[in-house]
Amino acid sequence: MISCEESGHICDKAQYKEASIIEKVKFKFHTFMCAVCRQHSKNNTKLTQLIDSIKGNQLSISEKKELKSSFDKELQKHQ
Repeated sequence: MISCEESGHICDKAQYKEASIIEKVKFKFHTFMCAVCRQHSKNNTKLTQLIDSIKGNQLSISEKKELKSSFDKELQKHQ
């Protein structure tokens, strides 16, 4: 069994396609057993998708404020 700290590190590596197969298996097993890490993984995935969706785009000030507001609302749901 891996620690939650190690699970978080593997989660981050997996988001950027840097985790090995063994690390992914350990991570999947850990998240199966640990609700906190499972939720962290979901939040991390949402954040990565959000960042990927805006890469390369220049946002106006109003769009940045709207994005920050949406992000803050989502973050408060999970605290």
